Amino acid sequence: MTTPADLKYTKSHEWVRVESDGTLTIGITDHAQEALGDIVFLELPEAGRAVNAGEECAVVESVKAASDIYAPVAGEIIANNEAASDAPESVNEDAYGNWLFKIKPNDIGDVDGLLDAAGYEAVAAAD
Repeated sequence: MTTPADLKYTKSHEWVRVESDGTLTIGITDHAQEALGDIVFLELPEAGRAVNAGEECAVVESVKAASDIYAPVAGEIIANNEAASDAPESVNEDAYGNWLFKIKPNDIGDVDGLLDAAGYEAVAAAD
């Protein structure tokens, strides 16, 4: 399992990258993709949708199960990754290189409440 130190994480296994323009890029962690197994379908949110922190906004289906993906903070969905949707197995190949959606947060300060890499590793180890 890899856990890049420059990302933030949620207890529900999403990673969050803060971009230079203040938007957030979200994907699922390497730990999550390993636990899911072969990913076969992604249902991603539409751009323009407003989400609350912790709200279900995407679904990842694998050969083992379907799992909800949650918004890490409140904001507006501004993009989804159609390339990943067209090739869901790409998330298994590179969980941190294949993002799922982007959010313009209502308050960038909400990111401070997310886990750092060490915090996420502790959560993943307890799974």
